Amino acid sequence: MTDISAIAEIVDRAAMTATEIPQFSDTAALSMDEAYAAQALSLQRRYARGEKRVGIKMGLTSRVKMVQVGVSDVIWGRLTDAMREEEGGTVSLAKYVHPRVEPEIAFLMKKPLSGKVSALEAMEAVAAIAPALEIIDSRYKAFKFDIGDVIADNSSSSGFVIGQWSDASTDIANLGMVLSINGEPREIGSSAAILGHPVRSLVAAARMVAAAGEELKAGDIVLAGGATAAIPMVAGQAVTLEVERLGTVAFNVGE
Repeated sequence: MTDISAIAEIVDRAAMTATEIPQFSDTAALSMDEAYAAQALSLQRRYARGEKRVGIKMGLTSRVKMVQVGVSDVIWGRLTDAMREEEGGTVSLAKYVHPRVEPEIAFLMKKPLSGKVSALEAMEAVAAIAPALEIIDSRYKAFKFDIGDVIADNSSSSGFVIGQWSDASTDIANLGMVLSINGEPREIGSSAAILGHPVRSLVAAARMVAAAGEELKAGDIVLAGGATAAIPMVAGQAVTLEVERLGTVAFNVGE
């Protein structure tokens, strides 16, 4: 029988100490249920240390990525206050193992949302929208993992930076997004790459948290998922994301 508590302790300690760990799938692949149970227990350890849950992140929001890893649905992880980095500030590489950055759209909830909802119902629960950068960081050796590994490791969610909030009525269906490093564009994409429309990610978030016995609460942040490939982070980088109609969000990478 899989020891979920032991797995939760391993991934929690790896994240806390920025230490590589072997893939669980090298021994026995985790089922989706086992992986999410391990994630939940690992986050409970963080909450016990004083961290607060501030929202969730969605992953595998590209149909191509779903096919690549052999799943038919998005995945999700939890965000805590300790994971938030200052917009325009410096992010220390010492906190991470294999950090990469990807461009996102963030939702700020104004009222609770959970269960099966329509796109309209989902957007009625949104207070504001912002450009965002997510720092993903797998603790597994060589940044290799299967789907169970990544879910257990909080779906690689490790840090995030939020830009200025804009009105929730802003049309985000097909916004140009440019991720630049030291002023040079490195990834160019569109918000439409997020499940065809970012609101679909929010709809999926409501459904998936409900299945876990949770809900999106007023004040929660929801990261809709990467719109382009992620870029490895290196000390000395100035990372900037420009999103059409929403503005910019940026941070610097330190040692």
